[in-house]
Amino acid sequence: MPPTGTIGANRVIDSGRDDTSKGRIVTSRTPWIQELRWPEIEAHLERDDVALIPVGATEQHGRHLPLLVDSGWAIAACERAAAICGCLIAPPIQYGWSPHHMGYPGTITLAAETLQKLVYDVGASLIYHGFHHLVIVNGNRIANLQPMEIAAVQLQNSTGACVAVADAGLIARAEVKALCDAPDGGLEHAAEAETSFALFWRGQHVDMNEARPPRQNQESSSRFDYPVELDPALNGNAVSRFVTPEQHRRATAPDGHTGDPTSATPEKGEAMISAVGARLADFVEEFRDIGVREVSTCLPT
Repeated sequence: MPPTGTIGANRVIDSGRDDTSKGRIVTSRTPWIQELRWPEIEAHLERDDVALIPVGATEQHGRHLPLLVDSGWAIAACERAAAICGCLIAPPIQYGWSPHHMGYPGTITLAAETLQKLVYDVGASLIYHGFHHLVIVNGNRIANLQPMEIAAVQLQNSTGACVAVADAGLIARAEVKALCDAPDGGLEHAAEAETSFALFWRGQHVDMNEARPPRQNQESSSRFDYPVELDPALNGNAVSRFVTPEQHRRATAPDGHTGDPTSATPEKGEAMISAVGARLADFVEEFRDIGVREVSTCLPT
């Protein structure tokens, strides 16, 4: 399977499409940097300096979903946004910070400092070439944020470029939650939202015969644990407690997911990722107009 996803059978952005609403010309035949030739990238940089960096994870998502869900969410969100606003996308980073999922076979985790340095080096390379507005797009909801945010601050402070982090799992969560029917809201790990997306994006790898409500042993172990809700916005971050892979496996046994995936459909998944892509594109349009002070390059060595 190639590293990039697909919006449909044809991922090509129309060459020469005049986007008069934004005052920009979309010239790239594909949004993916690795699929372009260097003269095409050079020509694109004469018109636009925005690049998206999708960062996901390779981690377990229950018995019913493949390990690519978080990477796919970031990839698909970036493709949807790029189709709207005409920016380019860096090759996806498909490893994240997932130590708590190591109790399940197949999960691959980076150390937090490795992810931070990887994102920094990719960003520094893009800035060196002239991409002075970078949006790091997180597909591993919440979990990757700390290393990515540190890398973004380091990049911005060391180069003068504009660098932001967008969490694709949260940027449109009101719209995503509205599409869910599960009593738990659908936003838990490998629950209705992620399962719907996987059915739409890579349905051939999903086994809905293994999708079931969470087992009764999945109960909060602390009165300070809260579900993912909309108000207050980050009530799950009231305290931070960290578990070992063994503790996490016991807490999520025997399946590995939390929340109820049984009402997921590919139609919901398509609507969800469309909403995420639209919100990400809205942010990109706002972000790309931020003025950049003099940029100094920092070549990774």
